[in-house]
Amino acid sequence: MRGMISPQNQAVCRRVLVLVAFVMSAALGCSTAPDTSTSVPERNEILWDTYGVPHVYGRDMAAVFHGYGYAQARNHGDEILRLYGEARGRGAEYWGEEYEATAVWVLKNDIPARAEQWHAAQDPTFRSYLDAFARGITDYAAAQPDAIHPDVRIVLPVTGVDVIAHAHRLMNFTYVASPGMGGEGDAPAADVDLHGYIGEDGSNTWAVSGAKTASGATMLLQNPHLSWQLNYFTYVEAHLVGPDFEVYGATQIGLPIIRFAFNRQMGISNTVNGVLGATAYQLTLRDDGYAFDGAVRPFDVRTTSYRVRTADGGSVEKPLEIKSTVHGTVFERRDGTVVALRVAGLDRPGMLHQYFDMTSAPSYEAFTAAMRRLQVPTFNISYADRDGNVEYIFNGIVPKRATGDHAFWRGLVPGDSSEYLWTEVHAYEDLPRVTNPPAGFVQNSNDPPWFPSWPTSISAADYPPYMAPQTPESMRAQNALSMIADNERITFERFMELKLSVQSLLADRTVPDLIAAAKADASPDMQAAVRLLGEWDRHYTADNRAGLLFEEWARLFAGPGFTGVDNYAVPFDPARATSTPSGLKDPAAAVAMLREAIAATKSKYGALDRVFGEVSRFELGDVDLPGDGHVGGLGPFRVMTWGPLDERGRRYPQHGETWVAMVEFTTPLKARGLMSYGNARQPGTQHRSDQLGHLARHEFRELWLDRTDVEANRLETTPLP
Repeated sequence: MRGMISPQNQAVCRRVLVLVAFVMSAALGCSTAPDTSTSVPERNEILWDTYGVPHVYGRDMAAVFHGYGYAQARNHGDEILRLYGEARGRGAEYWGEEYEATAVWVLKNDIPARAEQWHAAQDPTFRSYLDAFARGITDYAAAQPDAIHPDVRIVLPVTGVDVIAHAHRLMNFTYVASPGMGGEGDAPAADVDLHGYIGEDGSNTWAVSGAKTASGATMLLQNPHLSWQLNYFTYVEAHLVGPDFEVYGATQIGLPIIRFAFNRQMGISNTVNGVLGATAYQLTLRDDGYAFDGAVRPFDVRTTSYRVRTADGGSVEKPLEIKSTVHGTVFERRDGTVVALRVAGLDRPGMLHQYFDMTSAPSYEAFTAAMRRLQVPTFNISYADRDGNVEYIFNGIVPKRATGDHAFWRGLVPGDSSEYLWTEVHAYEDLPRVTNPPAGFVQNSNDPPWFPSWPTSISAADYPPYMAPQTPESMRAQNALSMIADNERITFERFMELKLSVQSLLADRTVPDLIAAAKADASPDMQAAVRLLGEWDRHYTADNRAGLLFEEWARLFAGPGFTGVDNYAVPFDPARATSTPSGLKDPAAAVAMLREAIAATKSKYGALDRVFGEVSRFELGDVDLPGDGHVGGLGPFRVMTWGPLDERGRRYPQHGETWVAMVEFTTPLKARGLMSYGNARQPGTQHRSDQLGHLARHEFRELWLDRTDVEANRLETTPLP
């Protein structure tokens, strides 16, 4: 009967049940009232817990933001200042030619000047919060000058304009328009494919309604998987408390708001969604101009300059000519192709303010009102609250296009005709969105928005073909769907257990047929491989002995990203999105691949049956532990992208489990989580590897929100003015 009730009526029913439970409990002398109240903190201070998490208390919101900036500077000050210097377009001036490509990218895209404009355009109260955050960074550096590296002190002091410039660069000119689109190529080597739906790195999220939980309370999972290298993708965990305000969670360093946020009423999570908010137009050059609608137009040209620090400590000034067209700024790629880059959202300065209002929304209606402002240029947003609502939103600033599908607009688009020049963007109501679906949950693992729950309650046919691709659901996403869809009355303990899944769906779909086909080959190596795969439970645990061999075979069978589908016997079927593709289309070819994988495994690892965790290591500082998990293309929900082998024959995480938080909106709230690579990167910190053992042992920390718990686990206190 649940599927026959509208989502709106389901939400109403849940609220009625909550009210009935409250009245009955009151009659029995019990209290089930949500623990959502916060009082005004008595003083401005930071309580640091035993994992280096700052619990920032402020008597007003400006004090909270100030304390948050101070805390981020203590944990990540050197890198934040470096990122702020880059966002000014002055990285080459400060640190030399290594930063020149970044400076050119930033200046050509007008990030510093636009940051000035956006800072002035902020609501005055919120602008004061951004300024307070910047002042907190500067105040920490003044209070602890020896804690900041001399190379980056040149960036000080920082201002609210720097905060906006960094956020603008990260959101609009890294996530939406990556440097590779303009051929600049300054993105970190560990960057992810933000538009390809590769399903290898990215993030996971679940929001599960009380209809599927044992307690009847909503649950939320936050689980991004980005680079383990120190850069603008690095996360920091924090707890902020002010007057009638509380938020706990994680965000990328240097941002003044918490993107992966929850409190006692609600929570949100983000996953990269590959929204095509930028277009690279290929130009046809003619007569010192470019062809457009049958005529030749001159470039708009402006000149500026930037400085580059030289090895002797001096600097040289370099001129920079910036051309633009009716499309946008012009770039020449390394292959000689000339493109103009058009980026949506450059007229929308309110991204940080919207996130702040989203994460402090007292109700689903207030959250939706914030979302409708459509200032956040990309990311799937998943929402859950104490009232029983769960929602998935394919959020982003999406241009309206007259023609073409996702693949067309992801590539080089003809720039010689106004037919392809978009000028408007879609309203919030146009975006794929699922609220309180009959399945009782929403999820996303970076796949397109067509399977947010199972059975799915949304159809790609209802949206423009350029909105998102219609591709097979990744193995990781299928695992995410199946685990929640196949479980009822989920306890919080079971929720955490499911999060830790290292099951390889790709192995489940292929190994039985592969073993059957390979048995006919009597060679000792093949028979050893058959025994090894037959004994394997198809989970990427640290002690498994077949995973390395299967990895080598799967790379041949499904391609380097493990996402190819041409070699399956049964193709992907949207009607069976959690069980297809499967089988071997050509068993003999699959056996030949296994033969090649056997040789590769023995050559690379020295044996066919090396223990996975001997090769794949969780190592930071003096902590060195066996690793587990693997890339999402193989199917594990616990994602870990392993780097190349070093001289010792070991490999280490490049991307993967970073921030994890699991929340159950019971009374009192339950929250568990982990920051796998630690919550600080400053030299000498004790919080770089102190959570790695938890990662290896599949353990989660309690996330402390109550003041009494924070004080019981306090390492030190920082008083603030």
